[in-house]
Amino acid sequence: MIGQSIGSVYLSWEALCKFTPLYYFDTSGYAFTYPVARMFGCKVICYTHYPTISLDMLSRVRDRSSMYNNDALIAKSVWLSRCKVMYYTFFSWLYGIVGSCAHLAMVNSSWTQSHIEKLWRIPGRIKRVYPPCDTSGLQVLPLERSVEPSKVISVAQFRPEKAHMLQLEAFAVVISKLDEDLRRPKLQFVGSCRNKPDEERLQKLKDKTVELKLEEDVEFYKNLTYKDLVQLLGGAIAGIHSMIDEHFGISVVEYMSAGAIPIAHNSAGPKMDIVLEENGERTGFLAQTVQEYADAMLKVVRMEESERLKMAAAARSRAQRFSEQRFYDDFKAAVRPVLGEATS
Repeated sequence: MIGQSIGSVYLSWEALCKFTPLYYFDTSGYAFTYPVARMFGCKVICYTHYPTISLDMLSRVRDRSSMYNNDALIAKSVWLSRCKVMYYTFFSWLYGIVGSCAHLAMVNSSWTQSHIEKLWRIPGRIKRVYPPCDTSGLQVLPLERSVEPSKVISVAQFRPEKAHMLQLEAFAVVISKLDEDLRRPKLQFVGSCRNKPDEERLQKLKDKTVELKLEEDVEFYKNLTYKDLVQLLGGAIAGIHSMIDEHFGISVVEYMSAGAIPIAHNSAGPKMDIVLEENGERTGFLAQTVQEYADAMLKVVRMEESERLKMAAAARSRAQRFSEQRFYDDFKAAVRPVLGEATS
């Protein structure tokens, strides 16, 4: 991380020497360039999607928890874990110093905001601006669905942090506990592959489907067009999401906009901002373990149609809070004071 940060400093220096703007606007998370921009007299504004380092990352290394961002080899070693904790601690200290150089820091969620406030220590200059989600295009889909068979959709790239295997294992539990009078639902995996490891991960998922004898119940869609994705969303009664500490969770908002009841991970953006009550009505489910995901899917599958429509309508209403128009309004309100200072 430090090497990439040093590279970004050099790149920004080179760019600012060629042209010095009045406003330096960063949306890629290059916080180490902010002191350089201030040296050139720029007003520094940023939109931070995800902190380069978070306190959660530091605690997981300290607890020696093996995850996609903490290799098992390091987690098993006391010495390597201590070295990584020292490295992360030093980097988070540097990150706090450079981040505090921003005149305005917009963040995309409550989770990101809490981490940036603790690291950068400039709460008065941090504004939460939810990212723009295309809710209008999905909200025209009818809430009524064909429930024979019920469909649960999962939309995410086939990356390790998306935890597709957990979703598949939870679905296997659903099938094993399904009432005899209910038709077996279908699980639809929709995503793209960036590289060979993603392709291999997708193949392992398919192999596991065969092992669990779910070939007739699970469908895979790779690199689907948006038009086809909308069609699938329009037929799903639920949408599943299982990434830990997803900073926001646009896919969850898309489920809600399309009328699919969200079953999201009980952490970060989905927990703190998205899957909350709307006018006293429940908008979805939060889960962490295989059993909790299975229980949530079973609840949706077993729901009376009137109850499902009520929850789907509440979820769709909440999704409007994250519309493109809301983003435009909040964005303008956040930057207006900084622009006014620069022109006065």
